[in-house]
This record gives sequence, C-alpha cells and structure tokens, in this order.
Amino acid sequence: MESSCQKKEDQYIKDLRFVTFATNLTTMRIHKEGIPTIVITLFFVALLRYLSATFIGNNWVIVQYVIDTVLVFFLLFIVSFFRIPNRTFHYGENEIVSPADGKVVVIEEVFDDEYFHEKRLQISVFMSPANVHVNRYPMNGSVIYSKYHPGKYLVAWDPKSSTENERHSIVLKNSKATVLVKQIAGALARRIVNYAEVGKEVKQNAELGFIKFGSRVDLLLPLDAKPEVKIGDSVKNGISVLAKY
Repeated sequence: MESSCQKKEDQYIKDLRFVTFATNLTTMRIHKEGIPTIVITLFFVALLRYLSATFIGNNWVIVQYVIDTVLVFFLLFIVSFFRIPNRTFHYGENEIVSPADGKVVVIEEVFDDEYFHEKRLQISVFMSPANVHVNRYPMNGSVIYSKYHPGKYLVAWDPKSSTENERHSIVLKNSKATVLVKQIAGALARRIVNYAEVGKEVKQNAELGFIKFGSRVDLLLPLDAKPEVKIGDSVKNGISVLAKY
C-alpha cells in the first residue's frame, strides 16, 4: 500500500514538473537581440537539410536521421541562448538582486582602479552557454557612468578577465549605495549589448543589456554590503538576492 502511494506521489511530482515546464515554454519570449542570429541559423540549417536530403536521400536512412537530429538540436540550442523565461521578479529597496543567471564564482575584496579607486566588495556571476543571457539592473538608481572597454577574450572564470577582457562598465547610484556593474565577454561571448544611458533613472530588474553566448557579470559593492550568497551558488536574474546594504 505504501509503495503504491509513493508511486502515485512520484508520478504527481513528475506531472507537475511537466506542466510547469510546458507553461514556461508557452509563455517564454525570444529576446530581440537573438532574431538576426536565429534567422541566419535557420537558413543554414535548412540549407544543410536540403543538401543532405539531396545527396543522401533514402540510401542512408540512419545517417539522414542522425543529421536531422543534430540540426534540430543545434537550432534549439541557438534559440535557447536568447530565451526570456516568464518570471516573477523580486524587488528590495536595500537589496542587490542578481543581474544575471549563472553561478557565483567570486566573493572578495578588490581594489577598483576604473572608477572608485578604492577597495570594494566584488561578487561575480559566471554565465554558462546554457544560462539565460539577458542582464538586469540590480537596484534602482541613476546611471552616472558608462564605458565600453575593448579587450581580450580570456575564459570568463579567469580572474584577469575582469580587467583584460572586452567589457562594458556602468555605475548606478541612489541615496544609499553606489554600485559598479561590469558585463564581461569571454572565450565564446563576442558581443556585449548595453542599454544604459548616463543620466537615466533605471528601475531594479529592468533590462540592462545582453551578452551573447554567456560569459560573466561583476558587481563592485560597498565594503559594508552583506553577501546573501556563497561561492558555487546558482542564481537567477531578477530573483536571487546577492547582497544587502
């Protein structure tokens, strides 16, 4: 009897997960930055499918099946880079909400020589190719600084990537804190999109920008900010609280 109840409970959980996944899938949007890339990818996938069907045809059914499967998964993989899942955002007046999906890879004091010229608390989130790639403002405030830096394309978890890679830094200021947010390109990410404009008032969780194909986002916080995460934690943009101030 107990085994039967356990099986029903397990099945219920599986069904609930499937319904949740299906609901998120139907309400998910594609980011505008991804439209050109997806169209180009779709064209090449269609071309490769046509060429494989022409030269392979029905002679090698298994080979054709493998090629079709690879092409479909490749297309879905590219589309997934630009997905915007349906989310209920978290808002907090004295909280720094994660600007990116990914894993926390750095929590340490560093000396900032770009803007503050003093020690700050750095929290870094590494974005893998499987993560959502849209970036969001971690707090309310005014954009008082915005600068693009050309640079290298070191792997994003390399500590040198914060200062040597291609990146775009902005500084947000409100009545309680001043925070630098840094979008960093990596070995795969070759394009940073940033929507910040100096002098503009921005809202927490509004779109800050987009990093194509992953990479990393650094935050430089006041030293008295209290981290709410630890290294290795998985975080989501607009939901996870990184620190309080």
